Amino acid sequence: MIDIQALFRSRLFTCNITTFPVFELHGDAMIRTITAVTAALLLSAAARAASFEARVLPPPAQLGKDAARFVAVPAGTIALAHVRVIDGTDAAPQEDRTLIIDGGKIAAIQSSSAPLPRGARVLDLKGHSVLPGLVGMHDHLFYIARPDLTAKGTFDAPLMVPEMAFSAVRLYLAGGVTTLRTTGSVEPYSDLNLKQQIDDGRLPGPHLDVTGPYLEGKNDLFIQMHQLTGPADARRMVDYWAAQGVTSFKGYMHITRDELAAAIAEVHKLGLKITAHLCAVTYSEAAELGIDDLEHGFFVNTEYDPGKRTDQCTPGDGAATVAKMTAGSEQAKNLIALLVAHHVAITSTLPVMEVTPNGRPALPPRLRAVMAPESAADYDRLRALSAAAPGDQRAAHYAAFRNGMALEREFVAAGGQLLAGPDPTGAGNVVPGFSDQREIELLVEAGFTPLQAIKIGTLNGATYEGLDNRIGSIAPGKDADLIVVKGDPSRRIADIENVDYVFKDGTGYDPKKLIASVAHDYGRY
Repeated sequence: MIDIQALFRSRLFTCNITTFPVFELHGDAMIRTITAVTAALLLSAAARAASFEARVLPPPAQLGKDAARFVAVPAGTIALAHVRVIDGTDAAPQEDRTLIIDGGKIAAIQSSSAPLPRGARVLDLKGHSVLPGLVGMHDHLFYIARPDLTAKGTFDAPLMVPEMAFSAVRLYLAGGVTTLRTTGSVEPYSDLNLKQQIDDGRLPGPHLDVTGPYLEGKNDLFIQMHQLTGPADARRMVDYWAAQGVTSFKGYMHITRDELAAAIAEVHKLGLKITAHLCAVTYSEAAELGIDDLEHGFFVNTEYDPGKRTDQCTPGDGAATVAKMTAGSEQAKNLIALLVAHHVAITSTLPVMEVTPNGRPALPPRLRAVMAPESAADYDRLRALSAAAPGDQRAAHYAAFRNGMALEREFVAAGGQLLAGPDPTGAGNVVPGFSDQREIELLVEAGFTPLQAIKIGTLNGATYEGLDNRIGSIAPGKDADLIVVKGDPSRRIADIENVDYVFKDGTGYDPKKLIASVAHDYGRY
């Protein structure tokens, strides 16, 4: 049965009623006409949803040698025995269960004393938990490079954004990310071709929702981004890249209201969704325009920045607003009510905001081990620079970080849909896979329970994507996209780091092999 309200919420209905001819119809004739129009809309919406699902979650392919060498458990009939099931719905864990995988699907969740299918490969996983594969909603395939960065924080122009097509997808998969949205592309053809090779079984990696190139206005920050010339250009860019195969879009900091409105309308006409990292446009303005999602929690809203001018970014990029709009304030309540009323999701990206050393951990050794030496050195320079900032400045940054956490919690309490992703850019402390896990840990630090945080990082993303019938939670019939971790992250969220197996489409990958294959490569390629 089709959920009509859900279809409207998903923005798959893109027809304007004013485009329909007006008929002088009454009685049964009018009812038949309305029924026919409604049926056509339903069929069109359902077809678009099916097309998106087929593109993001294609049938599993036979693995080639470059992917197969990372497999620990080949596809087949597999029994994950004596495992704790954390199903991603915020329900209490199921203890000492056996999860059966067959044909790339979850076939059953049964008592560990129940008979096993004949010929099943049995993994005895006492002391382990199984979770849904993470659905990363701000998971770039690039890195930020600052040429000749100095200890003073200066670097030579231009700022570069090198593609990480080799290392990023291996790290995401190793960290338990089985589906991701790239949330902005600087090499869209690379991303699309990478997706195709993963889908064909030639390379290891997650399922990809490839976001198009940034829809950015006039600026001089990123030399690799096209600068829109107006609404017509925004529409052309959306149409072109949708035809090339991208499945989502993202507005960026200097896009104007008219350009964003044109992009939103065009994206929705194609049955797709659009998010944005805003600055020139405020959150309230974007919500009124019909945006689907907003990135970076509440950290980049510029609504209350001093001197904010229409369609212009502010020097502080939202720092003043997040400091003023404290959780529980009237400004926060009003904005959150507006976002919830317009069904606007918020993507939490706490790891990229965790940059000021005020009590925040330094780069863990496991992250440093995969980073290129140049990238690790740049991180050390930036962290030292931040640590040397005046104490009141560091305290203000930390207070804003805590307030951003509280606003995300308030948004969820009001009925908002919170998504999760790390944004592997910033000061170099955010690394694919590892930082997806860190995002969930930080959600717990923000005040969510471990089970709530796991749901935000799994089922919420799948629901936003319209893929929750396939992924995002653990239930019979769903895709066998799973993470097996040692320990119990429902009690100790840090156990989410102890990944022993990552199953994608019923095939179990070895995270240690994936990580070893990119030692000291992240930041290079």
